[in-house]
Amino acid sequence: MGTQYRDPKTPEEREKNRTFVVRVDDLMVATVMTATPHQSVEHVRALMNERRVHALPVVDPEGKPLGIVTSSDLIGDLPAAKPIGQLMTRSVYTVPRYEDPSIAARIMRNHRIHHVVVTHEGKVAGILSSLDLLALVEERRYVFKQRPDTTKRGVGSRKKSEEPGKREE
Repeated sequence: MGTQYRDPKTPEEREKNRTFVVRVDDLMVATVMTATPHQSVEHVRALMNERRVHALPVVDPEGKPLGIVTSSDLIGDLPAAKPIGQLMTRSVYTVPRYEDPSIAARIMRNHRIHHVVVTHEGKVAGILSSLDLLALVEERRYVFKQRPDTTKRGVGSRKKSEEPGKREE
């Protein structure tokens, strides 16, 4: 099940409050570059610089995620020939491609990370960053829910006859 967001196509459509379901699949980067554990730090740095990305999933030969390497993992004076499998973060967080974006956002917030690996049938299908999630806000593809108005008199208070231990006579 996905979250419903306002369709941003035209102002007229927005006024009609038309909604559609957005899933992780709609926001993720599907052409994700991956690395394998035996690739060197030098190779992965070059790949990340060339593709201008900040995270690469590390996968096994079947494409299943083993870990993730980010640009912050590669900071410092690291041996160029060191295998990336020795530096990668092994606790890679994944989210299914047809999941609600709020699940990905919750994972990122709870674990203080900026990327989740998107999977389909256990294999890497894409990557989603915290910046990708901002597209929902930027394009206004969300529906605000009104907060309860607590300024009205009587809201949240009981009548004397409703108080515990007192009966209406």
